[in-house]
Amino acid sequence: MSQPRVQLDTSIGYALKQAAAALRAAMDAALRPLDLSVSQYSCLELLGQRPGLSASDLARGTFLTRQSMQTLLAGLVERGLLERAATAAEGRALPIRLTEEGARLLAEASAAVAAVEGAMVADLTPTGRRRLHDDLVGLATALAGRPS
Repeated sequence: MSQPRVQLDTSIGYALKQAAAALRAAMDAALRPLDLSVSQYSCLELLGQRPGLSASDLARGTFLTRQSMQTLLAGLVERGLLERAATAAEGRALPIRLTEEGARLLAEASAAVAAVEGAMVADLTPTGRRRLHDDLVGLATALAGRPS
């Protein structure tokens, strides 16, 4: 007996992957003039909204490994966009913050990414946008913690 096959023209997963790939390509193009990758932008955005996160927190929030995050952070620190505290307020994790230059670049990058997202959902009504957001969160929640 053969296994049921996924029909790509009706597959939700495939459509999500297509949308994610198109979004990533558009974000890459929008961030390239700022000399930022999507992962670097994501890191800056998280720190802009939640100053003081640790490298581990940032790795989880940007879907990177801790090792990859360490490399990414080193580059952003070298560029003068981030600064790490010399000591931890509690525990061992050193909090990380944007520098003034990091905040300035983040403002430009956020505007570029917002324009990409705006173009992506331009044909949706405000209600449609909320529904799409809620549906995507629901899909992720449905699979969170599910055994592989």
